[in-house]
Amino acid sequence: MNAPFKPDSALESVAHQGKKGARKAPTPADLTITVRDRRFGRGSRPQRWWLNGDPVGSAWHNALSATFPRGEAFFIEAVKANRAGAPPRLEAEIRAFVRQEINHTREHIAFNRIAKDAGYDLDAIDRRVAARLQEINDRAPILNLAATMALEHFTAMLANEFLSNPRHMAGGGEVSEMWRWHSVEEIEHKGVAYDTWLHATRGWTRWKRWKVKSLMMLVVTKTFLGHRFDDTLNLLAQDGLSGAKWKARLLWYLVGDPGMLRRIFPAWCAFFLPGFHPWNHDDRALIGKHDSEFADAVMG
Repeated sequence: MNAPFKPDSALESVAHQGKKGARKAPTPADLTITVRDRRFGRGSRPQRWWLNGDPVGSAWHNALSATFPRGEAFFIEAVKANRAGAPPRLEAEIRAFVRQEINHTREHIAFNRIAKDAGYDLDAIDRRVAARLQEINDRAPILNLAATMALEHFTAMLANEFLSNPRHMAGGGEVSEMWRWHSVEEIEHKGVAYDTWLHATRGWTRWKRWKVKSLMMLVVTKTFLGHRFDDTLNLLAQDGLSGAKWKARLLWYLVGDPGMLRRIFPAWCAFFLPGFHPWNHDDRALIGKHDSEFADAVMG
């Protein structure tokens, strides 16, 4: 069942008005956040290299998926911990964000189980994520929100790239459709963590807000990409594919062809600009295109 949330323009946030260094978030007044409760891969077993027979692309996305169940639970808690006093519209968006993320967690747990059934050991990835979350368990909630905001920007950039360039997911069957569904909803709620950040830091100066979020993005980028690179190599090694040749192939996959990291680099740089907000770039047309294609496929 699809459950849309469309905020009333009369509930536009005014929480930032009159506060030092605060500004009004440019989240579209007509934004609709739809909880698309879909299930993928039940009763089917995709091939081991499910992404068009490519071991590198399959391993990269398997490594990403292995982090999502714990990661998305962290996002939910970080946003909820900083929502006190949120205006009605933002509060409603947070509720829709949480429902979408819960569904994403469920589907990635199901996919990770399929990957394990295919013979992959994902436990090392899960342990790494669990250990990292334990390390940051006692730090200030606002820092966890800053990390969530940075990682949500990463997922939104990747989501835009997946939907803008179909070749990334070509040949992946139902697994690729799961990633497209996930990408649609990541774009849809891409401003929620950021707007929660603006709300929670409404008493900060713009300089302090920019400094903290920028430093956090640098830390998150180094950690996220470094660990996912290592995790992907680990999964490739489980297929007997190791050594300099496969490191080079993975690097080329990410920055050469199809080069998803190279392609999202301008959007990554934009995060550091004064006045940045995820909705400065309105890419909802990608959502409409995917939803239309899905409806046509169902009716067909």
